[in-house]
Amino acid sequence: MFDSLEMAPPDAILGLTEAFNNDPNPGKINLGVGVYKDAANKTPVLESVKHAEALVQQGQTTKTYMPIPGSPDYTTRVRELLFGKRHEVLESERAATAHTPGGTGALRVAGDFIHGMFPGARIWLSDPTWQNHRAVFQAAGLDVRAYPYYDSQGKTLAFDAMMAALAEVPEGDVVLFHGCCHNPSGMDPDPGQWADIAALVRKRRLLPLLDFAYQGLADGLEADAAGLRTFCMPGSELMVCSSFSKNFGLYCERTGALTVVGASAATANKALSQVKRCIRANYSNPPAHGAAIVSTILGDAALQRLWEQELGAMRGRINTMRRLFVETLQSKGVATDFSFITRQKGMFSFSGLSPNQVKTLREKYAIYIVASGRINVAGMTEENMDRLCTAIAAVL
Repeated sequence: MFDSLEMAPPDAILGLTEAFNNDPNPGKINLGVGVYKDAANKTPVLESVKHAEALVQQGQTTKTYMPIPGSPDYTTRVRELLFGKRHEVLESERAATAHTPGGTGALRVAGDFIHGMFPGARIWLSDPTWQNHRAVFQAAGLDVRAYPYYDSQGKTLAFDAMMAALAEVPEGDVVLFHGCCHNPSGMDPDPGQWADIAALVRKRRLLPLLDFAYQGLADGLEADAAGLRTFCMPGSELMVCSSFSKNFGLYCERTGALTVVGASAATANKALSQVKRCIRANYSNPPAHGAAIVSTILGDAALQRLWEQELGAMRGRINTMRRLFVETLQSKGVATDFSFITRQKGMFSFSGLSPNQVKTLREKYAIYIVASGRINVAGMTEENMDRLCTAIAAVL
């Protein structure tokens, strides 16, 4: 039967890393895959994670299955990080959480839940969005649509066009928003815009789904949750897909969560019961290790302070690279104004480079960038900045 199959094309992002790894050029630069790099161009294990991991191993007494929604301690910590410890959503107990294998696992479970419970609902994604969003939701059987988000000419949020499009979305549909650090544009709504978006979503009776993969990497843990919390008016419903790959550096541990917020505790529990059915028919139980690390850090005041310091250093390095990138391009005589990159948030930038320019950077200079022109700013270092900007100046 397999003889009749065709070879599938490589993943647009992960396949780029495979090509990078096979490139013998010693000066190669990978700005494609969304993984944080430090100043030495390494993806580090955080010190807070190392300490927590040692405590987890010392206290471990069993390798038995986790409950379907994961450890209650972990899910409680996730909700507190999302909403704040004294938020109305928590005090009214109208949020329920399931531990998932990474943020992607949370998205797929959300897709299965939506398709099973609301078979007529479509899901609307920002244009552009993370490349895997469409594939995940289509695999779950959903009808995927798009709404305007980024103005590629003005290098800013296409807010008016987005609001006009959302005003036409039919009642009962689902709209996905990036909670912060929009991937790939790096352009987030400001607080006033978030308030307008949330009010429109509520008026149109739409279900918001927040992909929240970068909390703490834009302006800080609390500031980055402001958009999410704007949707959490009393009686509101929403879903949140969390990931701890980036802000805890737990990429290979696949540690994420799906949180459902209902109008009441009873409706949240009903929704969670259906989420658990989706999980049981998929991977059955979540992995334990990454969640135990997160729970240990967030449950220990000293470890949490250390983690927040490390997260702040990561955020600071990314913002420094943004400024250095713009300054270095200017020093190379590049006439194009790249100052918009300093106004973007998080690991990614929509650079404006064309597919042909991206192709030339790869073939001639061994610089690997996603075809859309999305750049992982965290892949830049002081050491590779000059070579990178020299090459970009050449292709421009």
